Amino acid sequence: MRIFVIDDHPLMREAVVMLIRRLHSKASVIELDRLAAIGAATEQHGIPDFVCLDLKLPDTHGVSGVRELRQQFPEVPIVVLSAAPAQDYQELSLEAGADNYIEKSAGATEISRVLKTFLDDGPDSESGIEPEKLSKRQKQLLVMLDKGMSNRDIAAELQISEHTVKVHLWRLFRRLNVKSRSQASHLARTQGLL
Repeated sequence: MRIFVIDDHPLMREAVVMLIRRLHSKASVIELDRLAAIGAATEQHGIPDFVCLDLKLPDTHGVSGVRELRQQFPEVPIVVLSAAPAQDYQELSLEAGADNYIEKSAGATEISRVLKTFLDDGPDSESGIEPEKLSKRQKQLLVMLDKGMSNRDIAAELQISEHTVKVHLWRLFRRLNVKSRSQASHLARTQGLL
């Protein structure tokens, strides 16, 4: 597994790298201090399997880095690890294409827990999906799907665009390893995710 950690603060970047190596000892971790370095890193190491991104980099503004990475790597999970409070940037980051948002102040245990969900190899084990592996938004979506709500209804309820709903559903289906709304609902009911 190839992981890019992009953070311009050396101490924080090293701490994240240590956490990742503890969670996935065989991972190849590439450290970058700015988004502009992604091209050379991709050429040298290949496309990342996972990206851990700080929002405040010398060459990004707000969630521009998330948007740029999502355009370059549409299938690659992106976790934002930021000093900014979640209330300021979490929703914006998710709408821009991030798969999760963690505040740096969350601490090593919480950061490890979230990163672990992205670093696990392959689909979830036969014991099923663990509810804590789903984000708050993914749990909301499962409830709404179970109610039979359309993308338009979900968008209105969550006050986000229909496009953002489609992105969230795509990620949810990928996480659950299903292909449709009905499969997601069925799995949620049988695995006790609702």
